[in-house]
Amino acid sequence: MIEDVLHDTEERMRKSVEVLRHDLSVIRTGRATPALVERLPVDYYGSLTPLNQLAGISIPEARLIVIKPWDSNALSAVERAILKSDLGLTPNNDGKLIRLAIPPLTEERRRELVKQAARRVEEARVAVRNSRRDAIKDLEEFEEAGLISEDDLFDGKERVQELTNRMIETVNEVGKAKEAEIMEV
Repeated sequence: MIEDVLHDTEERMRKSVEVLRHDLSVIRTGRATPALVERLPVDYYGSLTPLNQLAGISIPEARLIVIKPWDSNALSAVERAILKSDLGLTPNNDGKLIRLAIPPLTEERRRELVKQAARRVEEARVAVRNSRRDAIKDLEEFEEAGLISEDDLFDGKERVQELTNRMIETVNEVGKAKEAEIMEV
């Protein structure tokens, strides 16, 4: 029973870390990466569709993203989606494909991006702590119902806390790596 709670809690915490990794992959650094645009929602014939389902995305140079829609009618919709996004990039449309030049980041913009990343890291820490809180609540309910002993409750709480500490450390490492990537000139 305690093992089930620990397993479920670990799964929820791992998902929080994966969401953080995905969120941070979208934050722009000084180099081009498909993750910047692949999930960008494009209004394609009335439905929001991720860009990676409408176009091929390639990185021919370190600071250039090339987007080639499979349907040439989607070109203007892709361009509008990029302009509406918070990427701060201006698409260059030549009628067949879109080029996105990634300008070098200014020091001020780097600091803004680090703050944005720090907010996402804090959200992930909160999600991990919420998972801990829910697990402890479940264990306390088991103890109240007489399903586990007080010693098992104490042991379970310790194990949940150890798991939480490990996951928080992972979240911090992911955050530090992204910060270093952003600040890299």
